[in-house]
Amino acid sequence: MQPIPVRTETAHLSSGLSLPTCFGAATNPMEAFPQPAGPRPLLEGLSETERSQVMEKGRRRVLYRGATLFTQETPNDGIWLIETGRIRVFYAAPTGREITLAYWYPGNFVGGPEVFGTGTHSWSGMAASNSTVLHLPGTALRQLVTKIPSLAFGIIDGLTFKGRCYSALAQMLGTRSITDRLAFLLMHLSGLYGVEEDGGVLIAADFTHADLAHMVGATRQWVTISLKRFAEQGIVSTRRSQILIQRPDVLARMPGAKDDA
Repeated sequence: MQPIPVRTETAHLSSGLSLPTCFGAATNPMEAFPQPAGPRPLLEGLSETERSQVMEKGRRRVLYRGATLFTQETPNDGIWLIETGRIRVFYAAPTGREITLAYWYPGNFVGGPEVFGTGTHSWSGMAASNSTVLHLPGTALRQLVTKIPSLAFGIIDGLTFKGRCYSALAQMLGTRSITDRLAFLLMHLSGLYGVEEDGGVLIAADFTHADLAHMVGATRQWVTISLKRFAEQGIVSTRRSQILIQRPDVLARMPGAKDDA
């Protein structure tokens, strides 16, 4: 995984709101370039005093790209608020195969759904780029939400959005062919990171073929072959780890033929 270029985040996130890369962010999977409706930043709406109270309870941690933040089936102790960078949340099967739930950005939190520090992690989290996170232990977080209603609403909003991600992922894996999933993912990524260029819309973020495979439940080889097929049909063209969508109308009407990965 390569870090996202600076121009990627500033191009799409000019409003200051960081949005996760999650299947559940799009309301209409057949609409080309859907605009995501992500969760509000966790600390949005808090006063300066309230923000200070939250920060005082947290412990900051710096992660380099590829570093593990938490691992599935290990004890949970609260949440991590992302301050900078990008955190990938995924599940790894005993066979080593992985499925990515989402990429989360500054303002989002990870570590749920056991936000108050009980139970174990259902997913794993790692830094997809150099990141800084603020760890809020479960006991401290429970005390904070009783005193700061805006923080409680932020956690509810975040958990609601994560629930949409879980549901959308299950629906995609259970009802759509792999080709459908890849076509939808490309449209979704172009909605998140799309930059208008001559000849189409550039997904101005670096995602490797392995990254795409983890998000659609396929193999890296299958993604490579499929992108080559799309390129031969004039639907997309690839530039190293970036993709230019040349025919979004064709991609949006991609038939749901069954494929094997």
